[in-house]
Amino acid sequence: MTTTKPKTVHSPIFTDGAEFRIATFKLLKQDGSLYKGGKAPDIGKEKALRIYRAMVTTRILDERMLAAQRQGRLSFYMQCTGEEAAVIGSAAALGDSDMIMAQYREQGALAYRGFTIDEFMNQLFGNDKDYGKGRQMPVHYGSKKLYYMTISSPLATQIPQATGYAYGQKLAGEGHCTLVYFGEGAASEGDFHAALNMAAVHQVPVIFFCRNNGYAISTPASEQFAADGVAPRAYGYKMDVIRVDGNDVLAVYQATEKARQLAVEENRPVLIEAMTYRLAAHSSSDDPSGYRSKDEEAIWREKDPILRTQHWLKSHGWWSDNEEKELQERLRREVLENMKQAQKRPPPALETLITDVYKEVPPALNAQFEKLKAHIRRHPDAYPKSANDPAITGKPASTKEGGA
Repeated sequence: MTTTKPKTVHSPIFTDGAEFRIATFKLLKQDGSLYKGGKAPDIGKEKALRIYRAMVTTRILDERMLAAQRQGRLSFYMQCTGEEAAVIGSAAALGDSDMIMAQYREQGALAYRGFTIDEFMNQLFGNDKDYGKGRQMPVHYGSKKLYYMTISSPLATQIPQATGYAYGQKLAGEGHCTLVYFGEGAASEGDFHAALNMAAVHQVPVIFFCRNNGYAISTPASEQFAADGVAPRAYGYKMDVIRVDGNDVLAVYQATEKARQLAVEENRPVLIEAMTYRLAAHSSSDDPSGYRSKDEEAIWREKDPILRTQHWLKSHGWWSDNEEKELQERLRREVLENMKQAQKRPPPALETLITDVYKEVPPALNAQFEKLKAHIRRHPDAYPKSANDPAITGKPASTKEGGA
């Protein structure tokens, strides 16, 4: 039984959904000018520069850390390159206490909220200042103080979690929402459909933000779905939806700002599909030359979201070539300096292996830990002799609490 009264017909009529093709919302041309009839959101100079600096920070961090991975300093890395406007433009439209649940390519949202280069490096190298205490792969960030839920590797698990968290926000009634990021490939997981259905039925303040970057690793969108992208799926759940140019930071910001208003003020879940392109490889383990052409990449490099934003700032007199040069040089220096410091720091104390799960460590787990320490003492050459390692020194090591 449907929840609305259906129209009655008396001969078989089939539909394929072609009538649900969704237009793409755009405001900013590549030269930094607005489309005719477009009105820019109310972003002042201070916020515009904060957005732009976060975009450049993310790009430079990605370039340097991919190079570090290639040098053998880092085991793994994933870049946001080409998608900075989609990620940072949307994060900028949220409230500071709104929850962000990321997939794994949204480091720009953290950069915008104030996550420092030092904090990025500590997680990437899993040292004793890493909030995750070295338990996660690189790029699996998290920050309790910045309302950024720690990333999980399994694809799409964060989508239904976002619905559940937003339900809690609705019950709390404090005027917050949750924004969850995922790629169009993750939208093929069952978690996506379960999450949208729950959100629509329970009417919770959640924004589902799909970064449609053209490829699920090596699988092009044309081989993922026959319909008009991900956006029309919202109709099946009676959900508000908008498609936006993901390389247009102003359009992304305005779309997310309006989506947040619907979510917070009316408890209406919203699906945003941002059309963008992954200029980098899927990860440091991927070679995109095996499944896409250089000509295709060149076309999208002409649509670089950072250059588009830079042109817009210059048209307002808010940015200059000298400021750009100074920012690039400062960020490159800061990334390299912090990387060297993070590499020198010791790993987390061994005792942190058994903390954070139980209020009191169970006897069985303590017994296993004692066996581990004994094993390390028997084979000291196979393990790092960290000053913070109680198995080596026999002294208890202190642990610092950080972000979640």
